[in-house]
Amino acid sequence: MPKAVRFDEYGGIDVLRLEDVPLAEPGAGEVLVRVKAAGINPGEAKIREGVLHDRWPATFPSGQGSDLAGIVVDAGDGVEQFAVGDEVLGFTDLRASHAKYVVAKAAELAPKPADVPWEVAGSLYVAGTTAYAAVRAVELKPGDRVAVSGAAGGVGSIAVQLAKRAGAEVIGIASPANHSWLASHGVTPIAYGSGLADRLRRTADGIDAFIDTYGEGYVKLALDLGVSAARIDTIIDFQAVEEHGVKAEGSASAADIEVVAELASLVADGVLEVPIAAVFPLDEIHAAFTQLERGHTRGKIVLAP
Repeated sequence: MPKAVRFDEYGGIDVLRLEDVPLAEPGAGEVLVRVKAAGINPGEAKIREGVLHDRWPATFPSGQGSDLAGIVVDAGDGVEQFAVGDEVLGFTDLRASHAKYVVAKAAELAPKPADVPWEVAGSLYVAGTTAYAAVRAVELKPGDRVAVSGAAGGVGSIAVQLAKRAGAEVIGIASPANHSWLASHGVTPIAYGSGLADRLRRTADGIDAFIDTYGEGYVKLALDLGVSAARIDTIIDFQAVEEHGVKAEGSASAADIEVVAELASLVADGVLEVPIAAVFPLDEIHAAFTQLERGHTRGKIVLAP
């Protein structure tokens, strides 16, 4: 029987297990996909831990995973856009893509461009749509100066590139190990940590917008630097949203297969890079999340069922 990741209670990485599951049949408007790649995301770890129970509760036993790319192996009634053997990418809202097979709505899938590697195709949805929404939220104009925290992470690495495409001057806050990668993408790198505010002031004559992908005080830092709350977007610091009225637009604000397809086209055209930090088989799910939760990873960590 095919395997899928499950957990029966909130907790650490140890609650994750692989379970034999029946091969599902797609219903009307659905397809069955053999998963070739599925990204993992910090939000999934927080859901598993119960940290986001009030916002996104789990129902046990719970699966996990939204991002996916794979090959169509069956199609339900009414599906005309895909046939068996088609290569697709997209998402599922059923927390189910960390599995060998997944049933997904055909409307939440798009053809995978041939030039997009599986591991990239399977990790575009959450990070890509989050970055897309965050950049859109801060309303960049050509010549604007925007700072991005966690600039080399899964979301940040895409956000800095989309911000550059919008014509902005981008400052990427990241560890020195990621500075050369940021510089190679036209981003001005700056180290996080003590003295960051002074380094930002020396680096830039004013910052117009701020995208926070990391939390831990970056919203307050942006406000202290004089950035308007209307041009600050955080994807993680929801308390700061309540306290300061900044924006919190992320994946849910751009959860559209057309956005995913647009990002895939940019990758295929060679104008957007999605860094892949590591690829793990499904039976190394614990190792994959251990690396993710350690932090300071450049780009995406991906499962290859």
